Amino acid sequence: MAAACLFFLWSCKENGKQAKDLSDADQTQTAGPKKNPYLSNDIYGVTHINPAQTDCVPYKINDGEYDVDLMKMEPVWGGPVNIFTFFSTQKDFMWSVSTDRIALVDKSGDQWKKITDIDLPGARRLSVDQLKSISDVAYPSVSFAADHLKKVIGAEPGSIMPAGVYSLVSSENYVYTNAGNIVSAVGMIDEKDPSKGLEVKYKFDVSNLIPASEAIPGVKKISLVGMNMTYDGHIIIGAVNGIAVIDREFKTAGVFYPFGENELCSNSMSVDDGNGIYIATGSKTPNGDGIMRKLVWTGKRISDKEEDGAWKAAYPGGEWPPAIKAGTGTGSTPTLMGFDDKEDQLVLITDGQNRMNLIAFWRNKIPDSFQQKEGTKSRRIAGSIPITAGLPKDQPWIQSEQSVVANKWGAFVVNNLINEGNPDKIIDAMTVGPVHPGPKGMERLEWNPEKHEFTSVWTRNDVVSTSMVPVVTSGSNIVLINGYTKEKGWQVTGLDWNTGKDRLHVNFGFTNRGNGAYANLQLLEGDLLFNSVIGPYRIPLRK
Repeated sequence: MAAACLFFLWSCKENGKQAKDLSDADQTQTAGPKKNPYLSNDIYGVTHINPAQTDCVPYKINDGEYDVDLMKMEPVWGGPVNIFTFFSTQKDFMWSVSTDRIALVDKSGDQWKKITDIDLPGARRLSVDQLKSISDVAYPSVSFAADHLKKVIGAEPGSIMPAGVYSLVSSENYVYTNAGNIVSAVGMIDEKDPSKGLEVKYKFDVSNLIPASEAIPGVKKISLVGMNMTYDGHIIIGAVNGIAVIDREFKTAGVFYPFGENELCSNSMSVDDGNGIYIATGSKTPNGDGIMRKLVWTGKRISDKEEDGAWKAAYPGGEWPPAIKAGTGTGSTPTLMGFDDKEDQLVLITDGQNRMNLIAFWRNKIPDSFQQKEGTKSRRIAGSIPITAGLPKDQPWIQSEQSVVANKWGAFVVNNLINEGNPDKIIDAMTVGPVHPGPKGMERLEWNPEKHEFTSVWTRNDVVSTSMVPVVTSGSNIVLINGYTKEKGWQVTGLDWNTGKDRLHVNFGFTNRGNGAYANLQLLEGDLLFNSVIGPYRIPLRK
């Protein structure tokens, strides 16, 4: 288990700019997204924490320095990608969803133990020895990593990525996720006796609803990239070429909304309590505009009509990135900010320009007095600010593959780009850090609802974030990221939300067990829930 060592704070490099001191009183927004009654919980019911995709949790954690030997701890095996661990409707249990299986986990007290699991329909299960070989081998070069991962996973390791990446748990305690063209709902055989195992409750072949498309030139197939749930209990399935909505039991044929022929979606969607669906696409043409959309589920159809509250707006795109990030558009799943009817109600993304901007769009009615901001592509854009992440002006890439973290009026973004990488995103995620120096740079920003603009609060140009999705704890005002350094290997760093100063380090060492590989960082009260490449660990951070 984690052993607390001497606590210390590293100095905060901010390029000569002093961090603003923001008290809770300065951040007047208090309400969060409404609970979706058809999800298992108001948090951890869907990937990215909640339907608004804020990546914000209330749990408190301790400051400090912790050295953790993951080799001596037991994860809930699965992978090699374990994006998220979900709450069950039963308080003592959680659901672990990976690229090869679904597991039910006992979290009662201080426990972290698999009760039972099931192969993810449509995926191939890796053995524990295979998972260990992925995480425990040293990767001296990209070529070695590529050869090794292809032997273990298959000829195209990255092709596993659509499986289990975006999922949710319904109020019936069923896990909805996909592998290939198959979307499944998995639940317990006997809710009163979890040891009896799991079974597939419903299964749906999306090829009956979603047409194949060319996400990669010359390769025509169905690629799923997102999932969420409407507030009337329908499943939303995101694909590279459109979105579909279908009932929870897959009894109907479902409804599909296609994007334009030159559009490509690589991220999931957020949902509001009026069944607005917020989803962003990029252009297949380098430097072409991306499209941010609000679509509306009316109960019977997916509407793009203004009279139903829908809209679309262009935003700037960029070139094809060299590493980690996919596509020329945003790397972000859209994040909602502002949840009271009297507040600014926004949806945030990072744009696709090589040096990205943070952009906020008006979610609903644009204020009558609002004038279009100079340099923006639409009056729908409430505000935009260049992201420097504390990096030099000649840095060619500042781009994120992660959704914008939002806490009250605050936003946090990371740079995930280096100047070289492997086209296969699994090979990339395993070698950025151990082989290539990890990407540095991150920035905390604040929305001013009176001036309708962002300001930069602090930047860090000395901290690495590789491919995990950050999380902020509103209870402790700490934002967590996962990175790799030559000195410590893999680690989770906690930065003060208001000042950017170091408050927490969880050091894992040099094996890839400390690599989260595209997963979300999570917390339980006092504990780190770390979604490693070989499965989630529960790591106490208590004194």
